[in-house]
Amino acid sequence: MRLVVIGCAGSFAGPDAAASSYLVQADDEDGRTWSVLLDLGNGALGPLQRVVDPATVDAVALSHLHADHVADLAGLDVVRRYRPAGPCTTPVPLYGPPGAAARLAQLNGDDDTASVSEQFDVRTWEPGTAVRVGPLELEPVPVDHPVPAFGVRVTGPSEDDPSRRVTLAYTGDTDTCPGLDTLAAGVDLLLSEAAFVEGRDDAVRGVHLTGRRAGEVAARAGAARLVLTHVPAWNDPAVARAEAREVYDGALDVARAGDVFTL
Repeated sequence: MRLVVIGCAGSFAGPDAAASSYLVQADDEDGRTWSVLLDLGNGALGPLQRVVDPATVDAVALSHLHADHVADLAGLDVVRRYRPAGPCTTPVPLYGPPGAAARLAQLNGDDDTASVSEQFDVRTWEPGTAVRVGPLELEPVPVDHPVPAFGVRVTGPSEDDPSRRVTLAYTGDTDTCPGLDTLAAGVDLLLSEAAFVEGRDDAVRGVHLTGRRAGEVAARAGAARLVLTHVPAWNDPAVARAEAREVYDGALDVARAGDVFTL
């Protein structure tokens, strides 16, 4: 299983990265590569095309419905509907919080969710219930954000030893909460947002993590690797990394657009 960072900017597209989007890929026993998109924020459809044909993505998993995590779904609808080879005839499964179909219709400038179903098979997350996409298993875990939000545990075959299962956890946007510890427990890689800064954003709770809070979660959960992401352009990524390093002594990275992590 491998994780490709498509976009990692927090809250809005930055000068060096699109907003949140991550591609998880794994090969099945027959050698077929399966691709799952975790979010598709503003600007992310462009760099996604350098990695995979967007029309061939096998599933989309949404953490929540803020624009910096879903805006480019409107573009994906265009790609699937109007490509020269003809429209995609099988809707792609799309998992998300309640209201996802209405949000997609809104992005398309339409109040009618019926048109959405032509290209997206919208399914609502059921907390604790995993879904299967080829060799990948996706489990949603509710987290703490001002709108309904989920982290996603993704389990699949190890890149080095396909007989071994590995797990990455993606926090989406969240503050510290019990669900976050459940999400991160024992994972091989924790992809955690770190949009806030200690000492600057302390009064705002229930929205985002700091680098330190992300590090504390990774340490408590025994995560083998921590990758910080969703760092806004006005933050210094080195600050988020330093905060996390104070409390977490495992492998530590700050995501950059184009990074590839193998598990």
